[in-house]
Amino acid sequence: MTTSSNTAASNDAIYSVLDNNLSRIAGIQGAVLLSNDGIRLSDYLLDQPQAERMAAAASGIASTMKAISREIDGGRVIRQLVEMDDRYLCIVGCGEGSTLIVVTSRKARLGELGGEAVRTAQALGEWLGTPERGQAPNS
Repeated sequence: MTTSSNTAASNDAIYSVLDNNLSRIAGIQGAVLLSNDGIRLSDYLLDQPQAERMAAAASGIASTMKAISREIDGGRVIRQLVEMDDRYLCIVGCGEGSTLIVVTSRKARLGELGGEAVRTAQALGEWLGTPERGQAPNS
């Protein structure tokens, strides 16, 4: 029983961080917080099925960028920005084993989007400690 109320409190805190930070971005359309294995942990302004699909797809992008960075000794991947005809997508690592995806319209200013996404990820890092599945203890 305690675990589910702690989970609810944690989800409320995560949503509060997302709302407080991302609502400042012009053209914000939504965000998804996901584990490195593509599981949606939380979302903002998106319906759950869409958030789950985005989480699954973006985990591959984030994983690919990490692999490329390792190959070229680039260090930690801080932020990835994808420009589309009608949207911007910003992918930022946060916490241990978690990633934040932020979607905006083209009204967003890139500097503002990137800065707020990184600040949000840093704030979420305080709440998160999602271990990768390979690190989970055996039952």
